[in-house]
Amino acid sequence: MSQSDPRRAIPRTDSVLAQAPFVDAARRLGRTTVRAAVAVAQERAREGEIAPDEVAATALATLPLRASSLTPVLNATGVVVHTNLGRAPLSSSAIEAVMDACGYVDVEMDLPSGRRSSRGVGAVEALTTAVPGAGGALAVNNGAAALVLATTALAAGREVVISRGEMVEIGDGFRLPDLIASTGARLREVGTTNRTHLRDYTDAIGRETGCVLKVHPSNFRIDGFVSGVGLEELRGLTRPDGTPVPVVADIGSGLLAPDPALPDEPDAATSLRHGANLVTASGDKLLGGPQAGLLLGDAELVEHLRRHPLARALRVDKLTLAALEATVRGGATPVSDSLHADADDLRERAERLAARLEREVVAVRGRVGGGGGPGVPLPGWAVEVPEAAVARLRDPRDGMPVVLARVDDGRGLLDLRCVPPEQDEDLETATRAALAEIGAPEP
Repeated sequence: MSQSDPRRAIPRTDSVLAQAPFVDAARRLGRTTVRAAVAVAQERAREGEIAPDEVAATALATLPLRASSLTPVLNATGVVVHTNLGRAPLSSSAIEAVMDACGYVDVEMDLPSGRRSSRGVGAVEALTTAVPGAGGALAVNNGAAALVLATTALAAGREVVISRGEMVEIGDGFRLPDLIASTGARLREVGTTNRTHLRDYTDAIGRETGCVLKVHPSNFRIDGFVSGVGLEELRGLTRPDGTPVPVVADIGSGLLAPDPALPDEPDAATSLRHGANLVTASGDKLLGGPQAGLLLGDAELVEHLRRHPLARALRVDKLTLAALEATVRGGATPVSDSLHADADDLRERAERLAARLEREVVAVRGRVGGGGGPGVPLPGWAVEVPEAAVARLRDPRDGMPVVLARVDDGRGLLDLRCVPPEQDEDLETATRAALAEIGAPEP
């Protein structure tokens, strides 16, 4: 390479990385990612694709905006617990707890004594305080894992007695019978699809019965000529030798206590009071916390599950424990705020947004989502936009919030139920840009 070769002017890697924009980028994205972008830009300069003095600007332009490929989204669908959007958004207290737990924390240590302690004591205490009928609590990595752990520990190689009307598919093609069969337990189906009686359970229980399982059909409803058996009736069932049969209630959605807005949704406290020995549920649905599977119930039974070898494979990390504890102790969550949003407030916000965008406001019905509250209407209001704008809103663009709206009868709808009021301006900015890009006519 001659002294006049322009490639000699390509800046050194360390000099580029020392520049303020790259120092900031390294903090956000990691030094490895930033260094790789600089190396690519330098190679382009060596190939003559860009000038040496363009290396820094080119490298910066190719850096991702975020360290993760996950894109923040404004949920304007009106579906509160939206599985495709990560279900429950965390509360500010849960987010702060996660940040505090990012470093070294006493997740399995008793600081006064310096000795090892039980994992996640704070989360367990928060759950048992919130559900006084629970003598013990355990968190695993999701709701299905909670059910797998329960049936494995109680019924592997034995029978799980369950009503045919509760043999549900839990989402994404996962079916309850397949899930339980994977544990080594055998399903003993009783009753019929629409009608099951107490005698069906008592006739099925034998020496091989590991547990009775009650599953809340959270994502569908059966009306008409139907009957079922409640937890109160199943309380006290015994095997032929007189030993009690554990009753496991999978309530699904994660309500810890009754919610007047969801009168038909089971909750952990009521289920335990009515006779369940163990309740399994999800933490990232109606509870409004991180993805987790909750097991609540008899202290001895929960301890038996905690000591099962499978529990180690299903345990949650320190970040989940921190977010779960903060969620349970904090009370209010974005999920609860959205579920109980005042229809008049929603209308006022929608009318204000519509006026600025010169669009129309229409009455809509939101949904609980996440398999919770099937058929429960959530009356609200939305801003109507062209269907083409919906597609444009969900397309990531530089500097623009990504918005997921819904389409109903060929019209786009921006439902504000799940959009925090402080983000109304962001929603307006994104919608205004989308309308301009598609050349939308005035309504």
